[in-house]
Amino acid sequence: MGAVGLDDRNVAVKARPRHHAGPPAWQRRYLAGVLCADGLAGVAGAAVAFAARFGTVSAYNKAYVILVAVLPLCWIGALALNGAFESRYLYVGTDEYQRVVRAGIAVTALVALVSYALDLPTSRAYVLIALPVAVVSSVAARFCWRRWLHAVRAGGRCVRRVVLIGHEGPVAALTRQLRREHFHGFNVVGACLPGGRATGPLLDFDATVHGDFGAVGHAVARAHADTVIVLTCPELDGPALRRMAWELERGDIDLIVASALVDVAGARTSVRPVDGLPMLHVEHARLNGARRLVKEAFDRVGAVLLLAMLAPVLVTVTLAVRWSSPGPALFRQVRIGRDGRPFTILKFRTMYCDAETRLADVMHLNESDDVLFKIRADPRVTRAGRIMRRYSLDELPQLWNVVRGDMSLVGPRPPLPSEVEAYADDVRRRLAVKPGLTGLWQISGRSDLPWEEAVRLDLRYVEHWSLTLDLVILARTCTAVLRSAGAY
Repeated sequence: MGAVGLDDRNVAVKARPRHHAGPPAWQRRYLAGVLCADGLAGVAGAAVAFAARFGTVSAYNKAYVILVAVLPLCWIGALALNGAFESRYLYVGTDEYQRVVRAGIAVTALVALVSYALDLPTSRAYVLIALPVAVVSSVAARFCWRRWLHAVRAGGRCVRRVVLIGHEGPVAALTRQLRREHFHGFNVVGACLPGGRATGPLLDFDATVHGDFGAVGHAVARAHADTVIVLTCPELDGPALRRMAWELERGDIDLIVASALVDVAGARTSVRPVDGLPMLHVEHARLNGARRLVKEAFDRVGAVLLLAMLAPVLVTVTLAVRWSSPGPALFRQVRIGRDGRPFTILKFRTMYCDAETRLADVMHLNESDDVLFKIRADPRVTRAGRIMRRYSLDELPQLWNVVRGDMSLVGPRPPLPSEVEAYADDVRRRLAVKPGLTGLWQISGRSDLPWEEAVRLDLRYVEHWSLTLDLVILARTCTAVLRSAGAY
């Protein structure tokens, strides 16, 4: 029996077919740009390695000169074999960078194996310089291309026109998320709801409701959409989704099924057949083991290096705090760390020393909810403190907390004991890892984020964390701090 509201008469997609013309023009241009960047990365790797290893051209090293032309082709081929050009890995996420690194490791291993098997006089120094330079150059170039794309998408270009299918609450929540996180490139232009019209949270948005689940084709045609996202709902069972996919295929309309489970488990989900029936398996999050040790080492070594590099900044900010108002330069406060253990966090003082005693006087100015306390123009903040908060300079002493092992460079926001007492049971999952100096909350809006969204981002990090994700968050933190959006 078919799903409610979905029949063959109404589901037919009337959108103008694209006749399988392939990806849109902007996507082809983006891919061409990435290809050129990777080719130049290969040239850079070969040229830098030659200059560092040999310096000048001679009869002995002429073969390596040829590699300046050959290595870019081999590098692009290795990236292609590792899926680094597939659209599902481009634009957002860390998979793209992981595949670039894997390609570098694979090429290095292949060169070593071939050289050993054929007894070739290959310069190990050349290989160990050329490939890392190519990897770093490709990652840096792809990051720059992605930042450009995200900036363009903020202006409404290079996006997909999306129709959402599902119940009103989840549809409204996804609409809010996609409009805030514009870098995903989805522009919601319509929706189909079980009742055929919005009666609740979707009224806050200008997305047009085109009818019930049987009006998908009508919605795609009216909105000139190229993508349909189906949210989990009982009315759309397997046969109904299959018929929808067939009909959307005729117009070359992309179909995406947004499962609530994927947001929780992400890459830990896999499809495995059980007696011919595909089932979604979910592996447990690995919060301990070798990967955890690697993260610990990365955090502490990175924090020590950053403290050494930023020593002049730390001294300057210390003097500025002491000059702005009487009192100590550092502010100490108890926060809750991994597994609920309290620790003392260090920050540069941004408020007057009597800020705690004046809390009751400004409580009525709270712009947040019952869990967090946030004021955009807090009168207790000093003039120097406003500048420090704008560029997150007040957070720098927390690098010492990272060295001590209380915090990580990347992780959930370190909560106050009063906040933890108000946590629901599922929110306590944030305490499964160490809090971070930065995190998904920092690069997604900082203090402008509502409490529910901050919790969702922290839980997403706990379930999806990896060293690659940490590196991406650290890189994006730099741009988030320079924008200073949501910093107060």
